[in-house]
Amino acid sequence: MAARKEKTFRFVIVGGGIAGVTCVEQLSSQIPSADVALITAGLHIKAVTNYKQVSKTLEEFDVEEQPSSVLAEKFPDLTIIHSAVKSLCTQSHSVETADGRVFGYEKLCICGGGRPKLLNWDSPHVLGIRDTDSAQDLQKKLSRAKRIVVVGNGGIALELVYEVEGCEVIWAVKDKAIGNPFFDAGAAQFLIPSLQVDKPELAAPCKRTRYTTEEPEPGASHTFTADRNARRRGSGPTEAGSALGPDWHEGIVLRGAEQVSRRVSVEYQCEVEKIFTSAELLDSSQQTIGAENGENEGSWPVYIQLTNGKTFGCDFVVSATGVVPNAEPFLHGNNFALADDGGLQVDDHMMTSEPDVYAAGDVCTACWEHSALWQQMRLWTQARQMGWYAGRCMAAHVLAEPIELDFCFELFSHITKFFNYKVVLLGKFNGQGLGPDQELLLRCTKGREYVKVVLSGGRMVGAVLIGETDLEETFENLILNQMDLTPYGEELLNPNIDIEDYFD
Repeated sequence: MAARKEKTFRFVIVGGGIAGVTCVEQLSSQIPSADVALITAGLHIKAVTNYKQVSKTLEEFDVEEQPSSVLAEKFPDLTIIHSAVKSLCTQSHSVETADGRVFGYEKLCICGGGRPKLLNWDSPHVLGIRDTDSAQDLQKKLSRAKRIVVVGNGGIALELVYEVEGCEVIWAVKDKAIGNPFFDAGAAQFLIPSLQVDKPELAAPCKRTRYTTEEPEPGASHTFTADRNARRRGSGPTEAGSALGPDWHEGIVLRGAEQVSRRVSVEYQCEVEKIFTSAELLDSSQQTIGAENGENEGSWPVYIQLTNGKTFGCDFVVSATGVVPNAEPFLHGNNFALADDGGLQVDDHMMTSEPDVYAAGDVCTACWEHSALWQQMRLWTQARQMGWYAGRCMAAHVLAEPIELDFCFELFSHITKFFNYKVVLLGKFNGQGLGPDQELLLRCTKGREYVKVVLSGGRMVGAVLIGETDLEETFENLILNQMDLTPYGEELLNPNIDIEDYFD
């Protein structure tokens, strides 16, 4: 990086997603006179609005796309640089932007988000959803569609198959049940009937307090593509816009060309074998494959062959199979330590292996010794928490103040909404990493609620709450307090007992 530095800032943040914007807000609040720069490729940033602390660790908020000028007006000392990052030189403490400018920093925080896993098949009929433009493209294509295939089993796929109307949906998932990153088979079975009935009419436009974005699915195959929770958050060193907010589908009409309300069929335990055009289907070998499923007319623009042997014709394929950390643009010429998932390794102060460089959000991997009840899942909540904590750490280091790991990393907690049900996940909600001695307690009322408690050694270590259970705060306390619940047995989920009073 030979060019002369245009200016050196005390703090430089890269990425206009939730992690980057929250980091900027925290720094600017901790040190009001701080010389802060935000480098973002897009003209809009992702802002947290309507924030509400539900309990000690649970939080709800909306995510809004706002002009970056809103942030600049809020913090007059903030400089916003609209450009992608071309390169980073940690040795000279400088960042070069795509438009040729070079900026120095004393402390840098990389909030580059995640990038979609891309399909190996280069086809105009395969669509990934990440930013506003791609969501609008989906709306346009869907309006003329009679059948689509959705590939993926994370947050975006769950939202999409529920919201699409007027179009047949074939949903291909690699797991034995839907929503595998979030649910066990029992919870999936509770939710499935919601796909067979019409969506409830909403009296007013719904604004959900949720922040899931396409979570990268653990162990997802790299053979297919796409975005993750469309979710992904940040315009970093690429030209793509910031990831969509949680209720990304609320501003667009997800209706196809058919009169039917909803028609979803799920293909389990399969991945994409091949994608080909109608012209290729007419080839004798492909015709044999298609004929098995009555798909040999060549009447669809694109065909997708799954590993379960089935082939489906459709108008287009939506890829929603997860994201990977967008760390690559920052690696050239530097010596960042990377985690197995490709994220920048960060310690318990959000610092990377390079001096004065921090990272937050999807681009990084938490490599400190985790609490027994916390795990990283790259959700909107964690992007906000990491950005907020990174800003605190950067300020504390400059001010030479001590700082301890934030309490939000003590217990995994997340609130979202799937299939019009409130969903709360706490601790090791799927028994992640627990031994064979774990015990599950279940309570299920069809169409109303699904409650699962995970116990280990008689103590609650996780919970899944679907529906309006009002149990989240009580269960959070029981998990944090690690009370021995052995004496209560199955009475713990007795619907005739007010459990909140029970443990008062």
